[in-house]
Amino acid sequence: MEKNDGGNMENNEKDVGTKEPKINYRGWRVMPFIIGNETFEKLGAIGTLSNLLIYLTSVFNMKSITAATMINVFNGTTNFSTLIGAFLCDTYFGRYKTLGFATVASFMGLLLIQLTAAIKKLHPPSCGSGEIDTCKGATAGQLAFLLTGFGSLIVGAAGIRPCNLAFGADQFNPETESGKRGINSFFNWYFFTFTFAQLVSLTLIVYVQSNVSWAIGLGIPAILMLISCALFFMGSKMYVKVKATGSPVTSLIQVIVVAIKKRSLKPPEQPWLSLFNYVPPSSINSKLPYSEQFRFLDKAAIVTPGDEINPDGSATDPWKLCTMQQVEEVKCLFRVIPIWIAALIYYLVMVQQNTYAVFQAQQSNRRLGNSNFKIPAASYTVFLMLSMTIWIPIYDRIVVPFLQRLTGKEGGITVLQRMGIGIFLSIITMLVSALVEGRRRTIALTKPTLGVEPRRGAISSMSGLWLIPQLTLTGLVEAFAAIGQVEFYYKQFPENMRSIGGSLLYCGMGGSSYLSSFLISVIHRTTKGAATGNWLPEDLNKGRLDYFYYTIAAIEVLNFGYFLVCARWYRYKGTGKDDTLEEKIGSTQSGKTIA
Repeated sequence: MEKNDGGNMENNEKDVGTKEPKINYRGWRVMPFIIGNETFEKLGAIGTLSNLLIYLTSVFNMKSITAATMINVFNGTTNFSTLIGAFLCDTYFGRYKTLGFATVASFMGLLLIQLTAAIKKLHPPSCGSGEIDTCKGATAGQLAFLLTGFGSLIVGAAGIRPCNLAFGADQFNPETESGKRGINSFFNWYFFTFTFAQLVSLTLIVYVQSNVSWAIGLGIPAILMLISCALFFMGSKMYVKVKATGSPVTSLIQVIVVAIKKRSLKPPEQPWLSLFNYVPPSSINSKLPYSEQFRFLDKAAIVTPGDEINPDGSATDPWKLCTMQQVEEVKCLFRVIPIWIAALIYYLVMVQQNTYAVFQAQQSNRRLGNSNFKIPAASYTVFLMLSMTIWIPIYDRIVVPFLQRLTGKEGGITVLQRMGIGIFLSIITMLVSALVEGRRRTIALTKPTLGVEPRRGAISSMSGLWLIPQLTLTGLVEAFAAIGQVEFYYKQFPENMRSIGGSLLYCGMGGSSYLSSFLISVIHRTTKGAATGNWLPEDLNKGRLDYFYYTIAAIEVLNFGYFLVCARWYRYKGTGKDDTLEEKIGSTQSGKTIA
């Protein structure tokens, strides 16, 4: 890969196939623009989305199950859209242009949602008595305007989420030790600023929305997103910009198609010697050794008498003959998929803490001591972010160096081990959540209540602070599993597919949102006429949310066992046929890198 240096948008881009001066990696010097952009972008987006459930039920007069389903579908669509954004980024536009367009789209989406609160004609009238049957729902036009704002946010997320981490990592030189350390540390500090933004959003912004004005509370995130746009473009002349290199998906499809065409061929005895092995000089991908897994794909690189080779060594028709490098890149993707499925299922825990935990808070005692100050229900998830904010610096600066000395491995523990710890903690989280909900419900039914939450039910005298343990555990789950996933996808995907790799994290979140909606729908229908009654009614005191939590805990136990099997089977990118997973990780200590 050829790189060049320069001070403007045109000549400060990484290009391939051209011989130009080496690029000037500015590393941490451009992080104020990148992390600043990301921080204000999250302040804006989370400032709106974190309280959206309450907004839909209190301003748009939706039933809780309708609002929860809409939020889950919105989150699912938002996260799956990152796959399209990543494809367009890697194929046509590059990360810089994609991020620039997406940041502006996010600003427009937040502005439209703010207008639904500021302009009376864009939302239904408020419920005078608080009773469901006197509440008027939104008109088709009002919903259309709201959904237009949602659509713009989806477009913004499609570009921002898969590209921002990879774009930040692009600013470090991956060939130097300081650059490698910078990339690893960037992942941790990226999430630190992310959680800081969530802390502010879930406290100050949510408080303004719930207690001052929805119009002002939703206007603040829109202004913060505008600042995010300005910060991003201020650093334009300093960024390292990786140009799009064409569709990496085409190469993937070619391998699958050619392997099917040549399925009748006999596998070679020594494929690492006999397969067609050509790497284009313009390729930005690191050369991969032969690996034993998914050997049926090897047939795509078997040279037959009918295959023609160009003078430069490349195949005349890539739809008839693929290279071993192409095959190994497809194997990288195939190996990741089973791990991704486990990550999708673990994220069910996160979805519940962002939806039903809010409903739990609504029917708990949210007053601080004997004061009249009441914590907004959506703000309780701040404890999730607080545990991440405290843990990440401790992990990065204390735990990792200690584990490095103990194990001799680059990150102290392997990326899959880090994810495994997170998935195990997800089981504990759901068990604690179920116990807390059982206690909240029992107190509500057996002891004096603190009034009635409009459109829901009696408020339990149990302090909302009892929700802190489950939310703290959820923060630790994300600190281990989510950050581990980001690093895993970045390092295990070929270099020209890293934006697509980054989108997998969000596709997993999207899949979890859809799966959660499916589970809620099934349990809502099947328990409606059961002896125990509907588990998930509007009034949680009449339901059994704790049973729902136990069900998810059981699912997570099965998922943990599945993950352990997949992790034992997995071989890291660049691992040869005789290397074990542990040997590959250990080799990073002698100067070899997985990424």
